[in-house]
Amino acid sequence: MSAVGPLPSPESSSIAPPLITPMVERALRRAADAHRKQLRKGTDHPYFQHPAAVALILARLGFDETVIAAALLHDVVEDTPVTLAEIAIEFGREVAQLVEFCTERKLDAVGKQRPWAERKAEHLAHLATAPREARAIVLADKLHNLTSLVVDLSTGGDDSSIWNRFNASRNESLAHTRRSIETLAANDDSGPIQSLAAACRAALAALETDPEIRQPTATNPSTTPHEPPG
Repeated sequence: MSAVGPLPSPESSSIAPPLITPMVERALRRAADAHRKQLRKGTDHPYFQHPAAVALILARLGFDETVIAAALLHDVVEDTPVTLAEIAIEFGREVAQLVEFCTERKLDAVGKQRPWAERKAEHLAHLATAPREARAIVLADKLHNLTSLVVDLSTGGDDSSIWNRFNASRNESLAHTRRSIETLAANDDSGPIQSLAAACRAALAALETDPEIRQPTATNPSTTPHEPPG
C-alpha cells in the first residue's frame, strides 16, 4: 500500500478538473486543420462545427480529455487523409481506439464506395460491443446531427431539399437512427449514456412527427461529409 494512502476517486475529489488541457487544444487544432476545406452538406457552415459540437456535448456530461479529444477527431480518419496510426502517435493508443470505433469502412477493397445500408449495418454491429466511451461519442454525434436537422426544418428550411442532402431516404435514415440509438444504449444504465439516448429519442421524435416534414421525391447524393442522421 502506498505510504500516502489511496488516491481519492473522481467523485470524492474536491479538486476540479482543468477547464482545458494541452491534449484537447492539440485535438482542436488537428481537427480544424483536417476539416478546413469541408462544409456541412447543403450548407455553408464549416464542417468543424460538427466535431466541436460533439465534443461540447460530451464535455457537458463530464467526460475526460481522452473522450473529448477523440470526439473532436472522430471523423478525421473516415473523411480526411489522416490515418489511425497518425492519431495514435499524436494522441495515444486510447484516443486512436475510440476514433477507430467511430470510423465506418466506406470503401471496399478496390476503393469503390460501399452501399449505404451495408456499411451502416456493419458499423452498428461493430459498435454493439464498443466501450461506453465510444458509444457515447457516437450517440453525441447522432444527437448533433438530429438537432441540426430539427433547427434547419424549424427555421424555414425546405424539407425536401434538406432530406435530399443525404445518401438514403428520409424513412431509411430515421429508421436506422432509431435502431442505432437503441443498440448503443442497450444494457447500459449509466447516466451519460441514458441522457444521450433520451435526447436523441426526443430529437428523433420531433423529426418523425412534424407534419411539415414530407418524404422527398428524389435523392441528391454528395461526397461532402454529412451522413444521414444515423
